[in-house]
Amino acid sequence: MSRRNWKKVAPTSLRNAMELCCEHARVRKNLSIEGIAEQMGIPNHWNLYKWMENGRMPAVMIRPFENATGRTYVTQWIATSAHKLVIDIPNGAPASDQDLLDLNQGFNDALNLLAKFYKGEAESDETIAALSSTIASIAGHRENVSKHNTPELGLFDEAAE
Repeated sequence: MSRRNWKKVAPTSLRNAMELCCEHARVRKNLSIEGIAEQMGIPNHWNLYKWMENGRMPAVMIRPFENATGRTYVTQWIATSAHKLVIDIPNGAPASDQDLLDLNQGFNDALNLLAKFYKGEAESDETIAALSSTIASIAGHRENVSKHNTPELGLFDEAAE
């Protein structure tokens, strides 16, 4: 069984976003629903089960939930359902050769899926996820380039010590 690339996963609904977050917490952090609820500060883990069942979670609990699970799929779904593009803010590190090769591979994969989609050979969800991932990657590199002339202070970098 191949490992899932969590950076390329795109939620299809709010409930799916919550399930993906919980799956990530289980796979990567070895957390159960009870463990997630405990980290969120919820005294009764059944509330989390209820929220997942009906796809409704109080807005004030979204960030604690995502912090506990280690992924922001709920926030990502809310933004994309409003037709907004969400990208991770890059850390400003220069791109390595491997980063550029990964970007090129992402472009190729997205373009191939897009061609297959227009031929009726690929699913829309899969194509949208590939295109969104590629757009986010290039936007991140755009931000790195724009920060090049005005670098941020390295107050908390290990190299600054």
